[in-house]
Amino acid sequence: MKLSEKIGQLLMVGFDGSTPSKEVESLIKKNHVGGVILFSRNLKTPLQCAKLTQSLQALSKESPLLIGIDQEGGRVSRLPKPFIQFPSARTFGQANNIQRTYDAAEALAKELTAVGINLNFAPVLDIDTNPNNPIIGDRAFGASPLLVSEHALALMSGLQDNHIIACGKHFPGHGDTNLDSHKTLPSVAHPISRLNDIELKPFIHLAKNGLLAIMTAHVLYSKIDALRPASLSKKIVTEILREAIGFSGVIISDDLEMKGITEKMSVAEAAVAAIVAGSDLLLVCQSYDEQMAALESLVHAVEKGHISEDRVDQSVRRLLALKEKMHCRAKKPTASEIKKVVGCDRHHALMDALENRG
Repeated sequence: MKLSEKIGQLLMVGFDGSTPSKEVESLIKKNHVGGVILFSRNLKTPLQCAKLTQSLQALSKESPLLIGIDQEGGRVSRLPKPFIQFPSARTFGQANNIQRTYDAAEALAKELTAVGINLNFAPVLDIDTNPNNPIIGDRAFGASPLLVSEHALALMSGLQDNHIIACGKHFPGHGDTNLDSHKTLPSVAHPISRLNDIELKPFIHLAKNGLLAIMTAHVLYSKIDALRPASLSKKIVTEILREAIGFSGVIISDDLEMKGITEKMSVAEAAVAAIVAGSDLLLVCQSYDEQMAALESLVHAVEKGHISEDRVDQSVRRLLALKEKMHCRAKKPTASEIKKVVGCDRHHALMDALENRG
């Protein structure tokens, strides 16, 4: 691969529309981006979603795309009906039926696979320790590290056993914040001893049991790194997650266009900082101009020696290995196959059982 192609692999992009935009076509064909994230704005029906993912994959000749989505359940759900509408993580935690959590994740994985999505930004590994938290709340399984660990592992296994990459988030924990990192940069004053006792436990548990990807948080942990949010902190991403915990999978930044980042620096600057910190894949979910600026800044950073090409190679190897392991260029399902899986009677019965706590 040329340097520009390697750099492209480090970016996952969003776009507008229910068919590939000219911008995303260019990003895939000319800039070789490694992945695409889908939002509600991209999705209308199961068949349309499948045609969209197939069109996107067809543009990427050398390497399959990671095609991701935030399908946690509850209020963070991108897929429209007739896709099964799963409840929030808190609902699963309150029911406290590990098998049912696994079964729901398995059903979700089959629906995602049917339409060509290969990565789900779930489970949430944050712990709901702050009732004033405006962003996590019922997205967490509960307030107990053990409860979160058990149900997150079940959800991870249900996804990955069925060929969907699970991505645990938001490292090292977004559960005890009182601000929304989409709007500003939250700050937490917990020392590493507190994190080891509470916030890190689910991440450690899943990392040791096969979790394939982890997303970092735009949260400033001032007692660990007073200058940079976790997503841009080498102390947190490399020294804690990669080295101390021993996580060998893919590390993904949260969206670099969130105000928790852009209040302090440009997306281009953040892209370089995130790779220096140890991330492998960077999310830039909205603006084509910002996506191009991130790519250009990374190329320049390597050319100027701020990032070594070996550092880029490490991330590219991890990303390509993940794509190969999880067979990311899947076969094309037929319309009849999609109809049999998406919103099927078995999945509806599972939802009924969840609602009835049966």
